[in-house]
Amino acid sequence: MLGYLSLFSFSFLAATILPFSSEVILATLLATENYNRFLLLFFASFGNILGSSFNWVLGVWSLKFQNKSWFPFKKKQIDNASNWFNKYGKWSLLFAWVPVIGDPLTYIAGTMKIKFIVFLVLVSIGKIARYLFISFLI
Repeated sequence: MLGYLSLFSFSFLAATILPFSSEVILATLLATENYNRFLLLFFASFGNILGSSFNWVLGVWSLKFQNKSWFPFKKKQIDNASNWFNKYGKWSLLFAWVPVIGDPLTYIAGTMKIKFIVFLVLVSIGKIARYLFISFLI
C-alpha cells in the first residue's frame, strides 16, 4: 500500500510547481511487477489530476491578491499568460501534462475562470493518456 500512496503523493506534487517526476516512479513500480497495474495508473492519474485542480483553485483564489506588492506574479506576466491562453484556448489544457508549461497552464486556467468541469475533463484526458502511454512502454 505504501507504494500506491507514495505514487499518489509524488503525482500530486509533480502537478504543482515542485520539480517532481511521477513518470519515473510509475515506471519503476510498473517494472517491479509487484503492484497492480490498474491501481498504479489510478493513483498516478488521480494524484496528478488533483494536483492540477489545486493549481486551478490557486489561480481562482490568487486573483484577489494580484495588486499586493508581495504577489509573486506581475500583472504583465498574468496578462501575457492570459493572452497565450486566449490564443490557444481551453483545448490547450489537453497538454497540462507537458513538463514546464503544464503547471502554469492549469494555474492560468483558474485565473481565466475556465469552468471547472471543462478543466477537469480536458486535464484528465491528457494526464490519463500520458500514464497509459507510459504503462504500455513498460
